[in-house]
Amino acid sequence: MDGRDYLDAYNNVPAIGHSHPAVTAAVTAQLERLNTHTRYLTEPVVDYAERLLTKFPAPLERVTFACTGSEAIDLAIRTARYQTGNTGLIVTEHAYHGTTLAAAEISPSLGPNNPIGAHVATIPSIDTARTPADQVGPRLLESVRAAIQQLDARGVGVAAIILDSIFSSDGVQAEPAGFLAPVVDLVHEAGGLYIADEVQPGFGRTGRWWGFERHGISPDLVVLGKPMGNGVPISALVGTVEAQQRFGSEVRYFNTFGGNPISIAAASAVLSVIESDGLVEHAAVVGERMRAGLASIAASYERATDVRGAGLFLALDLGEPDAALTPDPELAARVVNAMREAGILISASGPAAATLKIRPPLPFSEENADFLLETLDGVLARETRSRAGAR
Repeated sequence: MDGRDYLDAYNNVPAIGHSHPAVTAAVTAQLERLNTHTRYLTEPVVDYAERLLTKFPAPLERVTFACTGSEAIDLAIRTARYQTGNTGLIVTEHAYHGTTLAAAEISPSLGPNNPIGAHVATIPSIDTARTPADQVGPRLLESVRAAIQQLDARGVGVAAIILDSIFSSDGVQAEPAGFLAPVVDLVHEAGGLYIADEVQPGFGRTGRWWGFERHGISPDLVVLGKPMGNGVPISALVGTVEAQQRFGSEVRYFNTFGGNPISIAAASAVLSVIESDGLVEHAAVVGERMRAGLASIAASYERATDVRGAGLFLALDLGEPDAALTPDPELAARVVNAMREAGILISASGPAAATLKIRPPLPFSEENADFLLETLDGVLARETRSRAGAR
């Protein structure tokens, strides 16, 4: 380590900030007292489960703890297949949902050498930059309808559609809020469940507790992960009684470290800090300041072709100023690296890796936001000028 400071505007794992003293204290105190596997139920597990469930719509009233988002996705798939009797799954064509065998089979963004499952149907990635707002929902609905027909033709039916409600790997697709509702209805009509992957948009990231809330819908199953423990491994599957009853009563499931006392201590501290510091509301306010600032910057650069996002989950597309808004992944990579050299961490996302993805920890301040915007403005000025000169 060279002692240099960096402003983290990308890492959503330490949701309430790096090395937060509340998490450190809670984990240390629990480690000094007891840590064991979950065969022995402890009161903090029950207390945290009850607190967590108050953040969800009433039908979502059961929770099962695991260690990673991938494990929770795997459990969600097993639950949906057992409940529906179908095995088909629907995901977007650039989705990322994890690294276990089951999760990787529904994660096309892992690349061409990662095989997609035989019972998986993909739908085109949402592209709100190139789709009229009133066509985003209808086009998605038709894509899902075609996927359902494809799975029915294969004889596997639809167990579930699994969507990250901010479509992070698809380039951060947030608007218009509400476009997911007809899709969920259609999947239910086909006999499937809706699994909301809230690993990235959850815990206040979008200015709401959960990303699916922006769409006015209630999932059958919800997957939680990364930010839940601020870096301490813990995840969960939250669901309705109806969706989980058969699997819960007829299949034996045990996770040695899922919901262990130390992870629960960390998760409880995270929940308390989000509540006491008003971080959900904070994400909405600072996120809007950043979105407006990005839009102002983009107006000055013809190669900044679209700005979008919700809360502290923001995106800026870089591409050619042509009718197709042709993505420019080389420019995006240069901007990401130039920002790193300037001491600010962001990343690139989307099918073409030409979308700047900005996703800081929730306490990100207005001063942090202004510093990021000022730095990005300078970086874009240099990189777009050098890009033009190289042509």
